Amino acid sequence: MELFHGSPADMTGREDREIKVYRFLDELNVDFERTDHPDRPATTMEVCADVDSVLGVRICKNLFLCNRQKTAFYLLIMPGDKPFKTKELSGQMGISRLSFADADAMERYLDVQPGSVSVLGLMNDKDRSVTLVIDEDVLREDYFGCHPCRNTSSIKFKTSDLTDKILPALGISPVIVHLEGNV
Repeated sequence: MELFHGSPADMTGREDREIKVYRFLDELNVDFERTDHPDRPATTMEVCADVDSVLGVRICKNLFLCNRQKTAFYLLIMPGDKPFKTKELSGQMGISRLSFADADAMERYLDVQPGSVSVLGLMNDKDRSVTLVIDEDVLREDYFGCHPCRNTSSIKFKTSDLTDKILPALGISPVIVHLEGNV
C-alpha cells in the first residue's frame, strides 16, 4: 500500500459513491491523504492494521445501529480498539435497546454496503434520518481516519476538518458520548 495526497487523478474503476466523497472533500478544501487497497478490502483486523500503519492513524469503528422498532437510526463513531457495549450506549442515549441495522437500511440511508460504513456516508442522508454519535475520544485525536464509502480505500484528514468543515456542511450536530467499553 502507498500513501497518496488528495483525490485520485484517474477515477477509472472507482464507484460513484467514492468519487462523490472525493468531490465533496475537494469542494470543502479538506486536505486529505489516501491509500488504496483494492485487492485487500478492510474487512479483517490484519488489513485494518496495515491500513493504519500506512495512514499513520487508526481507522475509527463505524457502527450503524437502530432501535428495536427500526424507526430511529444511529451512526456511532468510536476508536477502533475500544470494545462496543450496547448497554453502555443505550443507557447514555436513553434508548431501551439498540441493535445493528441491516444492510438494506445502510444502503437506503448512507448509500454504503456492510464493511464500508463511514461518516462520509451521511452526505447521502438527505432527510437527516440518521443521528451521528461520536465517542469523545475520537475528537481528542489530531487526525481522523475512515473509508470514502468504499472499504478498498482509506483516507485521513484533520479531526478539526471533520468538526469545522464536513459536519457543518452537512448540517449535522453530533451527539457526543463517553464510552468506557467495559460495562
